[in-house]
Amino acid sequence: MSETLTSKRARLAELRAETARIEAELDAAVDAGLGEGGIAPRDWAHSGYYLTYYATSGFFLGMLGAISSLMFNIIGATLAGKDPLQLIRVYLTFGLGAKALDPAFDDNLALAMGCVLYIATGMLLGVVFQVILGRYASKAGLPGRLLWASAIAVAVWLVNFYGLIAWLQPLLFGGRWIVDDSQLPWWVALATHLVFGWTMAVTYPWGEFRPYRLQTEAR
Repeated sequence: MSETLTSKRARLAELRAETARIEAELDAAVDAGLGEGGIAPRDWAHSGYYLTYYATSGFFLGMLGAISSLMFNIIGATLAGKDPLQLIRVYLTFGLGAKALDPAFDDNLALAMGCVLYIATGMLLGVVFQVILGRYASKAGLPGRLLWASAIAVAVWLVNFYGLIAWLQPLLFGGRWIVDDSQLPWWVALATHLVFGWTMAVTYPWGEFRPYRLQTEAR
């Protein structure tokens, strides 16, 4: 019995020594950045800017930005005594022309589709905002992101309204209702873009890339 206990204790001591040796080798491999087979694994945290991730998250966050800007317009138009969906009606002129602005035009399906298209456009623009914010303003904090988002929003407004729509809508549909201040004042259009951008700046952390790191037991 005594010899059995002694042999077991000796065996246990050998196993503990072997365990300590293996742990030391594993710790050394982790410190050296080596993976299985002695090959250094690729670390996403140091592999550069993760464009695909920001584009994907921006697609979703752009939906939130579009909903925020649309709600801003609906509430503002209602308080001003105008059609709550005046913004959607103006945007629908790009396909329907002046018909969309006729007070008698009450096609609920068309207006609903206009809201869907508005949100879909916001999702595409969200990719632009999130990619730029992730690239240049990820460490700027909320005030810095708001400044960046404001600059992007103004740039998008100028390019969309006066670089594209101002000449494209008359060419295709015979009118320029979207950039007509009597239908959609320029400051309302600008404010809409700013609300969208500010929403993107606030929700940016929800789509920020944080690489997964395997946590090893502290030695």
